[in-house]
Amino acid sequence: MKKNSTRQVRFSWPISFTLVALITAAVAVLVFLRLENWPARAAKQSTAELERLGKDLRSAFVDIAHLQPRITINNRVYMEQTTPVSELVVLSRRIEVEHAFLHNWMGSSKRIKLHGTFTVKAGFDLQQNLSIDIRPDQIVIQLPHAQILDVAQDQVDVLAFDNGFWNRISGDDVQSELSILPQLAREKAAETGLSVEAERALQKQLDERIHTPQPLRLIFTSTVKRD
Repeated sequence: MKKNSTRQVRFSWPISFTLVALITAAVAVLVFLRLENWPARAAKQSTAELERLGKDLRSAFVDIAHLQPRITINNRVYMEQTTPVSELVVLSRRIEVEHAFLHNWMGSSKRIKLHGTFTVKAGFDLQQNLSIDIRPDQIVIQLPHAQILDVAQDQVDVLAFDNGFWNRISGDDVQSELSILPQLAREKAAETGLSVEAERALQKQLDERIHTPQPLRLIFTSTVKRD
C-alpha cells in the first residue's frame, strides 16, 4: 500500500508542473494582449474626451456668437463652420464728442458747435477665418482681431449756431459737421482701447463658459489694421 501511494505522489508532480506552466503561459498571454491593446484603448478614450470638448466649445460659441465654428481634432475636421450671423458684438460703450466749425469771410463770421452722443460697438468680423483646433496638450482658437463694428448716433445737441451778417450757415455746412461726429466717436473709442478690451472680454467669457484640462489660447490672425 505504501509503495503504491509513493508512486502516485511521485507521478503527480509532473502534472502539477505542467498545470503551473500552462497557467503561467495563459497569464502571460493575457497580460501581453492587454498591453498590446492598451495604446488603442487609451487613444480611443483620449479621442472621446477631445470630442466631448469639441461639443462643449461648439455649444459655447452657439451661446455666445450664435454660430458653429470650424473644429478640428488632431488635424481632423470634426465640425464645419456655419455663420448665420456675420458679426459678434462683445462690448458696447457710450461715447460723447464735440466739434466746432468757425468760418470768416470779409469780416463776417459763422459758427457751429455740435455735441454728439454715440453707442460704439466692438467685436469680431465672423466672415473672416474662425477655427478651433483641439489637441491633447492645448486648444487653439483662431479668429480675426477685434475691431469697431458699429457707431450708432443716439443724440446730437446744437451748442452754437451763429450766422454772420452776410456769411450765412448753409445746409452743406451742417451736413459736413454732422458727418464728422461719428468719425470722432470712432477715433475716441479706438484711443481708449475698446477693441483690445473686446478681445479680453471674449477670452474671459470662454474661460468662464468652458473648463478644460489643457490651456485655451486665442490667436488673432487678421492682417487688417486695428481701429
